[in-house]
Amino acid sequence: MHARRWPDEIRDPAELLPEPVELTQDEIDGALALMDSMTRDDLDGPEFEDTYSDALAKVIEAKRENKPLPQVSEPAAPGQILDRMAALQESVAKAKASRGEGADVHEMPKKKTAKKQPAKKTSTKKTAAKRTAKASGRRSRSA
Repeated sequence: MHARRWPDEIRDPAELLPEPVELTQDEIDGALALMDSMTRDDLDGPEFEDTYSDALAKVIEAKRENKPLPQVSEPAAPGQILDRMAALQESVAKAKASRGEGADVHEMPKKKTAKKQPAKKTSTKKTAAKRTAKASGRRSRSA
């Protein structure tokens, strides 16, 4: 969505340019040397290929040409699923064994959460009625 701007709201792009900087040849050479030292040429191989972008390009091309979508090959071996609780218990057992303590690991008891009872509501009507009755009884006796 485009918004219309008044002429006084539009800034001149020249105002946004940084001021020119004078660089010496040594500074330029140092910057180029830094870039060369940080550049790596050994990043070739299948582990550095962007397979997601390649697969997405194939899907887009198949949809553009009204062809069936390419089939995805399943991985040869599924990834290892790690049970964190078992790993933690094993780690605790190893730590206790290294300290010479008994290496029994027990399940933590489940906490019983007691339900909070709602606060009792006091009836203001009954209290007010009792006060009124007492006050009226006092007046009648004194009169």
